[in-house]
Amino acid sequence: MNKTIAIIGSGFSALSASCYLKQLGFDVSVFEKNNTVGGRARQLKKEGFTFDIGPSWYWMPDIFEKFFNDFGKSTSDYYVLDKLSPAYKIFFKDEIITIGDTMDKICAEFERIEPGSSKPLRQFINKAATNYDIAINKVVLKPGISPFELITPETATRVDQFFKTISGDVRKKFKNPKLISTLEFPVLFLGAKPSNTPSFYSFMNYADFGLGTWHPRGGMYEVIKAMKNLAESLGVKFYTNSNIEKINVEDKHAKSIIVNGETKTFDVVLSGADYHHSETLLDEKYRQYSEAYWAKKTFAPSSLLFYIGFNKKLKNIEHHNLFFDTSFETHAEEIYDNPQWPEDPLFYANFPSVTDASMAPEGCETGFFLIPIAPGIEDTNEIRAQYFDIIMSRFQKLTKQDVLNNIIFKDSFCVRDFIKEYNSYKGNAYGMANTLSQTAFLRPKLKSKKVNNLYFTGQLTVPGPGVPPSLISGKLVAQLINKHHN
Repeated sequence: MNKTIAIIGSGFSALSASCYLKQLGFDVSVFEKNNTVGGRARQLKKEGFTFDIGPSWYWMPDIFEKFFNDFGKSTSDYYVLDKLSPAYKIFFKDEIITIGDTMDKICAEFERIEPGSSKPLRQFINKAATNYDIAINKVVLKPGISPFELITPETATRVDQFFKTISGDVRKKFKNPKLISTLEFPVLFLGAKPSNTPSFYSFMNYADFGLGTWHPRGGMYEVIKAMKNLAESLGVKFYTNSNIEKINVEDKHAKSIIVNGETKTFDVVLSGADYHHSETLLDEKYRQYSEAYWAKKTFAPSSLLFYIGFNKKLKNIEHHNLFFDTSFETHAEEIYDNPQWPEDPLFYANFPSVTDASMAPEGCETGFFLIPIAPGIEDTNEIRAQYFDIIMSRFQKLTKQDVLNNIIFKDSFCVRDFIKEYNSYKGNAYGMANTLSQTAFLRPKLKSKKVNNLYFTGQLTVPGPGVPPSLISGKLVAQLINKHHN
C-alpha cells in the first residue's frame, strides 16, 4: 500500500510538493485552514474587480515552465502569459525611469539618465546571467543539508561574490543614485537590504532585465488554479476549512495530526505553513528551533496593502509602478536596522487592469498598493488610514491626477492579518531573508532533526523567499521524503 502524506497548507511550495509526491507514488492529502487554496497567493473578487492578495510579479518564467514540464505539461496548457511592455515604471521626485521589455530599450534608458552607463550595464547583466545559470541549475537544487552543496566548480571560482554585496558591486559601476536604486530594487524580493545581500544574488537583475516581467491573464491566482488542477488530475486530495491544531508525536515519529478536532493518521507529515507556527503544533521537546533562534533571524518585510476599486481609468501609470521619490536607504533602515513605521515610505502600485481587461469592470481600474514595513510592528486602523493618506497624496502628485473621489471601495491588509490568515511569524510577508548567514544550509532544515517523518517546505526554508524558489522548495522536499520513505 502507498505511504500516506499529510501536507499542511496550500501555498506554492505545498502545491508543488503535492504534485511531485503524488508522481513519486505517495497518497497525498492537502489541508488548508482557509476556504480556498493558495496560501498567501489567494485572490480577492469584489464588485467586478479582481485582486491578487499576495504575489503580483511573475518573474523567472523558466522556473514555472520547468515545473509543469516535469509532469508532461506546459504553462500554456493552463494559462496565457503576456510579457509586459514596459515591464515597470519607477517614479522619482523629478523623473520617471521606464524599464522596457528588451535590454536594448533598458540600455537606451540608462544612457538617457547617465551617458556611458549602458556599457557597464551590459557587463553587469552578462555576469548576472552567468550567476543565474549557476544558481538555478546548480545551487538552488540542493536540499540545504551540507555546506559542500555550495561548492561546485562554478561557485569555487566565484567565492568572493558570497562575501561582497550587491550594493558594493552596483556602486562601483554606477554613480547616478536613480540607476543605483533601479539596480538594487530586484534583491528586495530576497528580503534583505542590498548592503547585506551577497553579490552572487545579482542573478535577480538578470531575472528582471534579461528574462522580463510577465503577467498570467486573470492574475497570479491562475497559477495557483493551474497547480491545483494538475495536483487533482494526479490524484491529490484537498481539504479546505481544515485547521491543523496539533501534530502528535510518539517515539520521535509524527503519528497523526488533529484537524478541526479530529485525529487523522499519516505515515509522513509535511508542513508548507509558516515554519515557526508549524513547530508550535509540536510538544516543545520536539521543536528544533527556540523562540530565541527565531528572534535573532533577519526576516523579510511585512507589508501594508490596500486593494482599491477605482470608477475610472487612471492616467500616467503602467501595470507595475515603483514610487522611489523618497530615500531608499532611510526606508530600508526603518525596516531592518531600527524597526518602525517609515517616515517617508517607498511604495509599489499595481494596476493589472492596464494590461488585462478581465481584472476590472469596463472603464474602471483595479489598484493594489503596497508599503514594505518591518515585521512585528504595531498595526492599527488609525495607522493604516494615516499611511493611506501619505501614499495617495504622493501618488496623485507624481501621476498628475486626482483619484480620491473615484474610489468605489478600499480594503486593507497588514501585520495582524498576516498573523491571523497565515499564522505568519511576526506578520512577515515574504519569509526569511537571504543574507549570507541565512543562505542554503544555514536556513531552517527541510527535514526535522527531532521527528523522523516530519518535513517542512516554503519560504522560511531552502532555497528562500519568492514564488519560483517556493516551487523549487516543493520539489526538493519531495525528493528528500522519497529518499527516506519509499
